[in-house]
Amino acid sequence: MKSWCIAEPSDEYVERMEDVLEVYKLPYDEKRPVVCFDETNRQLIDEKKTALPVKKPGQAAKCDYEYIRNGTVNLFMMFEPLKGLREVAVTEHRTKQDFARCLCDLADNHYPDAEKIILVMDNLNTHKLSSLYATFEPEEARRLAERFEIHHTPKHGSWLNTAEIEISVLSRQCLSRRIPTIEKMKEEVQAWVKERNACKTKVNWQFTTDDARIKLKHLYPKI
Repeated sequence: MKSWCIAEPSDEYVERMEDVLEVYKLPYDEKRPVVCFDETNRQLIDEKKTALPVKKPGQAAKCDYEYIRNGTVNLFMMFEPLKGLREVAVTEHRTKQDFARCLCDLADNHYPDAEKIILVMDNLNTHKLSSLYATFEPEEARRLAERFEIHHTPKHGSWLNTAEIEISVLSRQCLSRRIPTIEKMKEEVQAWVKERNACKTKVNWQFTTDDARIKLKHLYPKI
């Protein structure tokens, strides 16, 4: 919701906002799945001193306030809100190549039979189909690019991306503790993904274009 306050009235903001809201109105279609994409990063934190063991059930663990930084990792969240499925890729970096490999994984492994993957994401500098050409040979890059239909959220409009909601849940349920290595991060994140996918937790998006034109009227340019 903070994005509503930060954003300034502009025709580009409104156009992209309404474009994404129209995407969320689409009925479920396995041939044209709607997938939301976002990313975040986390520090790898190790204990400097051994934590005191828990002596009684329900007792809080006692950890020293000092810790060791082991660098950072990037987490790419790919979430299909209508089916309640998500996948998270944990990487050492957030380069064009990392992004492109996520798209390749979506196209070839998660949605191999889809005619077109409708992808909602923000405008981060790597979030472009041109990243495919920086990673793969031209023929392969073109093949992958044709599998996607891109819808970008507006600047300061990340509230429109349901993958951000999933990242928030992941942060609370899995990442709110010290995880020391990328291997452990991958293990913990995939355990969370498996459990949440088993529940098929979806997003019931109810904010519509009509709502935006009333509640966010201040974001529309004055004619």
